[in-house]
Parts: sequence; C-alpha cells; structure tokens
Amino acid sequence: MQLETQQDTGPSANISVFPPLTFLLTGIPGLERSPRWLAAPVCALYLLSALGNGTVLVIIQTEPSLHTPMYLLLLMLAVSDLGLSTSFLPTMLGVFLFGSREVSSHACFSQLFFIHAFSIMESSVLLAMAFDRFMAICYPLRYNCILTNARVLQMGLAIAVRAIALHVPLPFLLQRLPYRQTRVLSHSYCLHPDVMKLARAGSRESTYALFIVLSTMGLDPVLIILSYAWILRSILGLVLMEERVRALSTCLSHISVVLLFYTPMLALSLINHLGLPIPAIAHSLLSFLHFLAPPVLNPVLYYARMKEIRAQVARRFLQAQGTWGRP
Repeated sequence: MQLETQQDTGPSANISVFPPLTFLLTGIPGLERSPRWLAAPVCALYLLSALGNGTVLVIIQTEPSLHTPMYLLLLMLAVSDLGLSTSFLPTMLGVFLFGSREVSSHACFSQLFFIHAFSIMESSVLLAMAFDRFMAICYPLRYNCILTNARVLQMGLAIAVRAIALHVPLPFLLQRLPYRQTRVLSHSYCLHPDVMKLARAGSRESTYALFIVLSTMGLDPVLIILSYAWILRSILGLVLMEERVRALSTCLSHISVVLLFYTPMLALSLINHLGLPIPAIAHSLLSFLHFLAPPVLNPVLYYARMKEIRAQVARRFLQAQGTWGRP
C-alpha cells in the first residue's frame, strides 16, 4: 500500500504577508534639520483660522438679522475654511513637531479626501457668492425673489454633495493601484496629484482625476470671470459715478478672496505645465499659500468690509467685557 503524505492546506498556508503601504512626508525643503520651530507658526495659523472663522460662524448663527443670503454664504465659506485648515493639521504637526514622516495609506488617502473635498467646497461657495453679487447688481429687483434663504440652503446642500460625491471614489481607486518602492511625497500633507506621481496609474484613474479637476477648479473660475464680466458691464451702464463706486465696493471683498484662492493654484499649474525651474522651497510655499492663506485671511477681508460683522463683534466684546468686570 502506498502511503500518501497530506500537506497542510489550512488557511495559514495560503497567507502571504505584505508590508503595509506607507508614504513618507516631506517638510519644507532646506529646513529639514530644524523642523520643530516650524510647529509654532503652523499652530498660530491654525488658531488664527479657527478664531476668525469660528467668530464668523457664531455671530451669523446667533444673530437673526444676519440670516440673509449673503451672510449664509459667508457662513458656508467659514465652514469650508475651518474644514480645510483642520485637514492639514495632523500630518503637519507630526512632521514639524515630532519628526514623524511616515503615514499609512489609509491615513494619507483620508487626508487627501478631506483636503480636496473642502477645497472644492470653497471653490463652489466662491462661485455661489459671485452669483449673489451678479443678482444683486444686475437684477436687484429680482434678487429677493430668486435668492431666498431656503434656496441658498439648497445651494449649500448641493455644494456639499458635489464635493463629497466627486471625491468618495478616490481613496478606493488609490488603494487598488500599485506604487513604486520609494514613496516620498513632496509636502507635509497628502495631495492627490502628489500620490498619483508615485503610482502606476491606468487610464481610468487618470481620466477620472482629470474630470474632477476640469469640472470643479477648471469650471468654477471661468463662471466667476463670466459673472464679473456681466457685473462690470452693468456697472459701466450706471449714470452716476457714485453709484458705480458703491456697486463696485460691494464686490471688493469677494474679488480679494477669489484672487487669494485661485492665484497660487494658477501659478502652480503654470509652473508644472511649463516645467519652469523654480526652487523646491518656492513650490512648497506656493502650495502653503494656496491651501493655508485663505482660511486665515478670509475672515479678515470680510471683517474689514462688512460693517454689520464689525458691529456685532464690537457689541459681543463689550458685553463680555462688562460681564468680566462685574464683581
């Protein structure tokens, strides 16, 4: 009788252990040896963003007189700014404060989802604010009929659904891709284009990423420019110079925020497309400026222009001062 040896066919025999997929983050080029002091300005910028946008949120939410379309859109902008600045904080503090450069793929893909989703939300809100100015200047008699509070809230829901729905597939698509053995990112946070450079992506993933960019960051600024072209045409049609100045002054804050948000992005796109030889630190600073400057400066720009916000901040400050002064 021939004896047969039975091999182990249990579950443990068929398991191949693969190392977990990780990425290496990069600090600011040229400043890698002294990263700890960089945590101080990062925290300061985040606290300024949280203070400014949080103040706008509280004032608009608690003051019934500010429950108007323009201020509801400003509230949405503050939410987008808070979400955007919070999305960057964990890995930036890990790199600059603790020197922790390694990040798991799940954490990296989650971060890039929130960064890009909130960035698209901000772009969409800026487009909605341009439409608000367009209606207020070009069709003032129809403004209150078309831009009601309920309609603005519907626009806010559509903005959130657009940003989330477009980016939900990204983490799953990225998780399935093969990557190079050396996976060093260019920044202290995860961005989709940065991760895609390290992947062996197929045409489907590249086409979907291009579709997201063109349908959001490509389309929104074009529509904003068209809105302001129509606004400028209406302003030039006014007879009195005082009316022209008054109409244009209502757009200054929004124009400043739009330029602050899109100009660094346009500069980065041109540099990458043309292959311009700029220092790595300049590339990193432009990226910081695009993502971190708007959350910090947007509340300042609107605070400087809107007297209702300034009046409410002053009133709340005086009330708080009076409360603290009581025995």
